[in-house]
Amino acid sequence: MTTERREKASSITRVLEIIQAISCSERPPSPAELSIMLDIPKPSIHRLLQQLEREGFVQTNMRGNLIPANRMNDIALGVLHTTHFKAIRQAILQKLANEVGETCGISLPNGIDMIYFERVQTNWPLQINLPTGSHTPICCTASGKLYLSTLSKRHRQRLINNMSLERHAKNTITDPIDLERAITEIEKQDLGIDNEEFIDGMAAISVPIRNEDGQLYACLFTHAPVFRSSLDDLLRFEPQLRRAARDLEVLMRDG
Repeated sequence: MTTERREKASSITRVLEIIQAISCSERPPSPAELSIMLDIPKPSIHRLLQQLEREGFVQTNMRGNLIPANRMNDIALGVLHTTHFKAIRQAILQKLANEVGETCGISLPNGIDMIYFERVQTNWPLQINLPTGSHTPICCTASGKLYLSTLSKRHRQRLINNMSLERHAKNTITDPIDLERAITEIEKQDLGIDNEEFIDGMAAISVPIRNEDGQLYACLFTHAPVFRSSLDDLLRFEPQLRRAARDLEVLMRDG
């Protein structure tokens, strides 16, 4: 291998190590921390980070630390979608949807939104149309509030106080203190609920899907028009949702 090819291969390896470190870090690292962590000279890491930022793979937050940008998020979703476990995942969702009799799906946290990653619909003529890829706010959805409940109280309160708590439906919680109170209750129950807070006429519940370290990885939800299934009706299926979430956790670990 020529010197030029070795240097190119080395640069590619370094870029991949940087992407892996940023995506797996529990908190956003600084360029200096990455330099030490990966044993990459500061001039080199700054050059590589500038290129990754220009290309939309990473971005800096308000503190100057590094977080994934849109293209890195797209890669993560793409890997999940194309995994050979997709058929099993869909089978688990389909079984759950048949038991509940309503739409069931998986959502992933993404900043101040949740992304509808996968869903299975039932055959009712009237459906609430939230297709795969939809972005929904974390402040008024069952999965979003469940995600908020997993954050540290300090981080959560800072986030809530800086979010625009718009009224989406008749029961949307728009007061930060009331929202914190509701999320504290969700934290105790480990169960997200939405009683016509995001969409008028829709109720939803959500349970966590956790990784090996016990951290929330995704949310498993079901939602329905309230004239067909009220919040209380959906809550009767909490055991089925938790069983399906455990099956998905096992599948994720096997992957």
